[in-house]
Amino acid sequence: MTADLGSTQVRRIALAAQGFADRRPTGAVTMRLVDRVIDRTKLFQMDSVNIAVRAHYLPLFSRLGPYDRSLLDRAAWRPGRGGRTLTEYWAHEAALIPVADWPLFGFRMAEYRDGRYRHTRDTMRRNRELAADVRAVIADTGPATPRRIEERLGIERSPRASGGWWNRGEVKHLCEAMFASGEFAATRDDAFGRHYDLAERVVGADLAAVHIDRIEAHRELVARAAAALGVATVADLADYYRLKAADVRPAVTELVEAGVLEPVSVSGWRAGAYLHSGATVPVRASRGGSDRGAILSPFDPLVFFRPRAERVFGFHYRIEIYVPEHKRVHGYYVHPYLLGDDIVARVDLKADRQRGVLRVPGAFAEPGQDAAAVAAPLARDLATFASWLGMGAIEVDGRGDLAPMLRRLIG
Repeated sequence: MTADLGSTQVRRIALAAQGFADRRPTGAVTMRLVDRVIDRTKLFQMDSVNIAVRAHYLPLFSRLGPYDRSLLDRAAWRPGRGGRTLTEYWAHEAALIPVADWPLFGFRMAEYRDGRYRHTRDTMRRNRELAADVRAVIADTGPATPRRIEERLGIERSPRASGGWWNRGEVKHLCEAMFASGEFAATRDDAFGRHYDLAERVVGADLAAVHIDRIEAHRELVARAAAALGVATVADLADYYRLKAADVRPAVTELVEAGVLEPVSVSGWRAGAYLHSGATVPVRASRGGSDRGAILSPFDPLVFFRPRAERVFGFHYRIEIYVPEHKRVHGYYVHPYLLGDDIVARVDLKADRQRGVLRVPGAFAEPGQDAAAVAAPLARDLATFASWLGMGAIEVDGRGDLAPMLRRLIG
């Protein structure tokens, strides 16, 4: 095992692996730059919450600055001349992955052959004939929502006793089961609704037909996770694609023998770690310097594994969406704020689209940080964020030690 890596080295390795050490563009963001970020992160976790901006759009903004979100839409859902480069599957939860990686999840598709969740599996097992009908509709009509499929099959909705209408949900569950099994893939519309289609029509017949051995798939996914993380424990590597640690350990052994991974010890970490052969240790946080900031999604790959975020950045984070409002510590949908090579603050954000205002219900410096030193770059980056979202103004509410300074700076 090599000598210890220190905490600053580890943070910079992690940031470089995730693309934060790359130079930000000075002009318009191109698809080539989008591809560069995807090559770094390997995936974008998805989330339906649209309180500020949906989670899968933010990693590109965090690394590249303002960009045209239609670039990501084209890569995943509305391909033009260049073709689709991303598709959705259960990678780290629901995530956009490179289309070329679709076959690597064949083992998971086999595990989910009747669906990911118990109720979905039960629905599939009770409704094999209906599933065949759903498949036939999609084969005939192309991408479709569950409601559109019901209409084609003549399935009527039934009134609840209390009034209104109730969709029994079998078709939706069947579509979800066939998506999980890899029989269907999905695209999204502007309202983020899933449209299911045959997988071969979304990812291509050649890729849909590829079979990769389970052991080989795990080895490749662990290698990808290691490249995206730079330096990682077995738990970190397992979490990136939600693999079982029992499957990750033999893959790590093979990758060490192949020279892809090097065992290392990290100061302050209890578990041993592994350094990817392609990892770099930048001499500074980024090419933008110590005042380069980035507003992160709570589901950014840099921080989505909370134990790793604590080990690497000393950053304790818990999502508070499901916490009653009066019990929330920081807010409803709180974004970590990266400055240089450290996470120095967290900020609760909400886009008031009717008024064209970015609201900041709360802004908090992390313990030990100089709030005055954090406020100015955060105000700058909030202005950029608001402009990117088409918001003409920013309103800072009263919660958090950074709020008064932000109000003075933003005006």
